[in-house]
Amino acid sequence: MRTLKFLLQKEFRQIFRDSSIIRIIFVMPVIQLLILPWAADYETKNIQISVVDHDHSSYSRQFISKITASKYFQLVDYSSSYKHALNDVEKDKADIVLEIPAAFERDLVKEDKAQVFLAVNAINGVKANLGGAYLRSIIQDFNSEVRLKWIPQSLSKSNRIDPEVNIDITYSNWFNPSMNYKYFMVPGILVLLLTMVGSNLTAINIVREKEIGTIEQINVTPVKKYHFILGKLIPFWVIGIIVLTIGFLIARLFYGIVPLGSFFTIYLFAAVYLFAVLGLGLLVSTYAANQQQAMLISFFIMMVFVLLSGLYTSIDSMPEWAQYITKINPISYFIEVMRRVILKGSGLADIKDQFLAIMGFAVVFNTWAVINYRKRS
Repeated sequence: MRTLKFLLQKEFRQIFRDSSIIRIIFVMPVIQLLILPWAADYETKNIQISVVDHDHSSYSRQFISKITASKYFQLVDYSSSYKHALNDVEKDKADIVLEIPAAFERDLVKEDKAQVFLAVNAINGVKANLGGAYLRSIIQDFNSEVRLKWIPQSLSKSNRIDPEVNIDITYSNWFNPSMNYKYFMVPGILVLLLTMVGSNLTAINIVREKEIGTIEQINVTPVKKYHFILGKLIPFWVIGIIVLTIGFLIARLFYGIVPLGSFFTIYLFAAVYLFAVLGLGLLVSTYAANQQQAMLISFFIMMVFVLLSGLYTSIDSMPEWAQYITKINPISYFIEVMRRVILKGSGLADIKDQFLAIMGFAVVFNTWAVINYRKRS
């Protein structure tokens, strides 16, 4: 225990002696947690739309007004020329072209139906799909409003209703009623920052000892391999818990996010999770020959883990082979747990499968790191 105590003292002094490491550990997560949630928004707004109106009727004006009244679309051009509207798309002034035919109102009144033409700029596939979906939803709402206006007239003329009856559907959003994406993204981004701080710093730790030559001095001492690994791991584990606490303070002060579940559940899972990602970082450092190599390997692993973590893309929407890869991705487990505990109030019994998986990762990575570290005596 005395050996481990001296190693821990050495590591803490070495960490806090370098002011750049302190800025990376504490300042970087704070700045990123204040900026990233505002950019990581799944809603697409300010979609530029160009309208080609060949009808110029009261119904076409109502239709256009309904579109522009939504928070998603901005009318950038209103004309009678489809060629002119396409020119706006080519100049990146418009994302969607909506063409209303000349017989729009007549067909709607006499035939109970009318067609409109929708052209979407698909260079930005996400914006195109969401913009098209938003516009189709507005068209359906407009159609329902028009039919509801016709129903009293049909009732006054006959005992039957000519237009088809629309069913009004109401719904409620569970766990995030306001659909505020910050409540969904902040827990995931906090996990990502915690992982980056833990894995990247530990990945270059042993390699740094190799480059400055101090590891040769340790190699000729009677220090056990597991003492050496624990001495590298525990300081960053403590720092990781501090970073997590700072992250929760920022989430509370700037985003109003308070976990519905227990902090004990989160911190217990985080404690085991940190052992897993720190062990992964130490494992990388035992294989790397220099800091540059360690950083590149760590970057490659983190890039794959982040993209397959479910932070930006739902795991259920991934191909089946990618879903299998997420089973060996520790980040995906912690993101799921954070969202469950913070938004749903889940307890330990609800996350037992994820907890056991993370314990398995921690044992495997750290045991592998201890075995792979070749200490020469």
